[in-house]
Amino acid sequence: MLRCARLLGVNPTDTIAPNLGWWRTWWRMAPLIEQVRQSAETQLLHYPDRPWRIVGHSMGGLIWLELLHRFPQWRDRVESLVLLGSPVGGAELGRIIDPLSLGLGVARDLGINRRPIAEIVAAQIPTLSIAGDLDGGSDGVVTIGATQFNYCQWQSFPDIFHPDLRFDDRVIRAIQEFWYHAIVTPLDRNLQQQLIDYLRSIPGIIDAHWRNFRRSKVVYQFEQGLTLKQWYDPLGICHIYVGNQLDRCIYAGYTGWLHQKELKRSIEGIADKFRRYIKVGKYQNSSNSDNL
Repeated sequence: MLRCARLLGVNPTDTIAPNLGWWRTWWRMAPLIEQVRQSAETQLLHYPDRPWRIVGHSMGGLIWLELLHRFPQWRDRVESLVLLGSPVGGAELGRIIDPLSLGLGVARDLGINRRPIAEIVAAQIPTLSIAGDLDGGSDGVVTIGATQFNYCQWQSFPDIFHPDLRFDDRVIRAIQEFWYHAIVTPLDRNLQQQLIDYLRSIPGIIDAHWRNFRRSKVVYQFEQGLTLKQWYDPLGICHIYVGNQLDRCIYAGYTGWLHQKELKRSIEGIADKFRRYIKVGKYQNSSNSDNL
């Protein structure tokens, strides 16, 4: 992250970038969180009045979310928090490697959904989350959806591979502009966000790639041109998608086998929760439902 700091124009003497050790990042997050905590407390001791601008890439962003959640007294000194390709909603790859959370390397830690703590932090600290869109749904490592959460400003840039988020000129400019007018983003409770928040609350839900959106079939049609779609992969796993008025994917998710029943019940439950917004629905008693 030292190179990123230089590109941002930050004086090296004002930059704290602890070396976490490449091999240690593949095992457990707990000792890494402890190492960053110690580094932060040392800075607090020597520079008690100096404000912080935090930039975390990938797991580094998750480490800072954990620390700012555990030490709320630190939040007042943080001017801004920037996350680059951080899987806040849980890394899909981590859940694939360790679907039962058995502790296979760092996969379990990366697969945890940290949106609840991220939203607590972002409601108090101006936060920017940046995603790379290398292949129409991810930066090659982290899915776009996993980087999104309430109260943060969110931006996505095409054709950026996960490691390169730290150095891309567009990302550097976006961070600098954010620093110039960093504010807490108000919560937007429009229909689109309500629907996505509902889906993200389903037990075991995982932010998925958008690649199979075109294969999915409409389950519900809502006002404002929104649609809820579903698609079953060759293993019979149900994937759900939200499309906008341009029929472009804006959310994708699925659950593992253990939570497929909860997913089905939640999809059916949309008929009651969003009844006044639904134009046509598969699980409604509607004369139009036979057309779906």
